[in-house]
Amino acid sequence: MNARANFYTASPDAMKAMMALETSVGNLGLEAPLLELVKLRASQLNGCAFCVDTHTTDAKKAGESERRLHGVSVWRETPFFTPRERAALAWTEALTLVSITHAPDADYELVKANFTDKEQVDLTLAIATINAWNRFGVGFRKMPAAE
Repeated sequence: MNARANFYTASPDAMKAMMALETSVGNLGLEAPLLELVKLRASQLNGCAFCVDTHTTDAKKAGESERRLHGVSVWRETPFFTPRERAALAWTEALTLVSITHAPDADYELVKANFTDKEQVDLTLAIATINAWNRFGVGFRKMPAAE
């Protein structure tokens, strides 16, 4: 695949807005390891190689285990994740694939049981934000470094 336009240089104002949104998500109070799992799972579903690489690397730097990172793509079949993480991953899948799933009640009930109303909104914003980043990464063919 060939890279397309560099979205950072093509529209600095758009990227300032995305970076401000990303900063806001990070300041909402959700735990950073949970956010990395959400970002990784959405990026896997969207096929964003750059974001999968970035969030795997960031999660490892923050102390996430290799085993759990390898298990994110099959999280339903592993015992590696807490009920809260499982609810977040289910909600991530439901919203990332919203045109197919329509955000099922069962997934919402899991989120409701593990997150306050505020956290539900904050988690949904985090999911929406990584999905937006994935659209830039996939749409413009942003690739991870080959190293």
